[in-house]
Amino acid sequence: MAEPVPPSSGQTPRTRLAALLNASRPLENVLVKGWVRTVRDQKGFSFLEINDGSSLQNLQVIAEDGSACYQTAIALTTGCSVEVHGQLVASPGKGQDWEVKAREILLIGDCPDTFPLQKKRHSDEYLRTIAHLRPRTNKFGALFRIRSSLALAVHNFFADRGFVYVQTPIITGSDCEGAGEMFTLTTQRKGETLAPDKDFFGKAAYLTVSGQLEAEMFACALGSVYTFGPTFRAENSNTSRHAAEFWMIEPEMAFADLNDNMTLGEDLVRHLVSHALDKCSEDVDLFAKFVDKTLRGALDNIINNDFVRMSYTEAVEVLQKSNQSFQYQPMWGKDLQTEHERYIAEEYCKKPVIVYDYPAAIKPFYMRVNPDGKTVAAMDVLAPRIGEIIGGSQREERLNVLESRIREMGLSEEEYWWYLDSRRFGTTPHAGFGMGFERVLMMVTGISNIRDVIPFPRTPGNIEF
Repeated sequence: MAEPVPPSSGQTPRTRLAALLNASRPLENVLVKGWVRTVRDQKGFSFLEINDGSSLQNLQVIAEDGSACYQTAIALTTGCSVEVHGQLVASPGKGQDWEVKAREILLIGDCPDTFPLQKKRHSDEYLRTIAHLRPRTNKFGALFRIRSSLALAVHNFFADRGFVYVQTPIITGSDCEGAGEMFTLTTQRKGETLAPDKDFFGKAAYLTVSGQLEAEMFACALGSVYTFGPTFRAENSNTSRHAAEFWMIEPEMAFADLNDNMTLGEDLVRHLVSHALDKCSEDVDLFAKFVDKTLRGALDNIINNDFVRMSYTEAVEVLQKSNQSFQYQPMWGKDLQTEHERYIAEEYCKKPVIVYDYPAAIKPFYMRVNPDGKTVAAMDVLAPRIGEIIGGSQREERLNVLESRIREMGLSEEEYWWYLDSRRFGTTPHAGFGMGFERVLMMVTGISNIRDVIPFPRTPGNIEF
């Protein structure tokens, strides 16, 4: 943690709370700015707890009766923003090493008694109704610090392995998944009959569900690439695992097969969990204490164990022999449901599992067909408590097979002419996957609803904030 910087020109620079809380010595002049969490008056003193978002811990500020700032301090309310000038001194209180003895307190932004976060604890459901204010709570402040740190960890992971970061388009004319659950974009006026050929792009345009197809093009030129950005799905689902807007991490590797893909996925999951425990330990501890008391053990399990690799066929057999009462009966040829994925990871293997070689009929056109003609070289990484956290495959590099698969799926070869060119001109085996960033956050925090790991969740009927 950076040491507070002494003033260089007579004016005290602002220091973030995280630096002050980790100071190695007292400081005569400090300036801190933040929001008041609590105000407590005792005989002769006013105690403020303030926070500026840089740390889970608050900083205690003391204003003595008779000082110039005392009257300002006793008039402050929860939620207002302040500027405090004073002296950083050792704290005699328990649970804190330092506190600020205030010389001057300036009110920056007042806050009335109607401030919605007066209580210390609020339900997640209530906080979703005030998503614009919930980052000021301990829980969500910690969550979004973890989110920020893990985003940096994603970039560092790929940079260390020589991957090139590619920004793939958000506006697209292609349906990567082939499911048709896409948001349509138009510049035509409300009430007009949509005519894609007369629209802005001269054809139908959508918000992307994945940057994969474009990332493949760059992998076939630059070797190893990744994209990390927002994706969109117009699936009318109100489950705790789905949102209309979410972030995906999508690497693609040329000259790579399914085994390379599984290894990369396992390494990435382990890297992100290790980073969270190492760099965000204080914030993770909040979730281990108040959200999921088994969290630490679950994360240690991911770090310390190799992932199980199991074929889809074996997974179905395990489910059928389990004597479990599933809502959806497991059958070969049907996709695995969340309840199936969690049973395999949590109950049967008791650690993360990679399921591979899924039936071709339930997977997209771009996945490589295996020699048996019935399955494709697909893989899903399943995490305990979450289910699927990664989905990917070796891509179909054979032009004739890919063209056949496009026709089987009822898609237009003309629409994918540019994608087919990559198989036409210097084709190579390649592989990649998509990792849901929000599901990673659910995994490392124990939060069970995707709406609570996104700054402003977009779900059916919810676009207010």
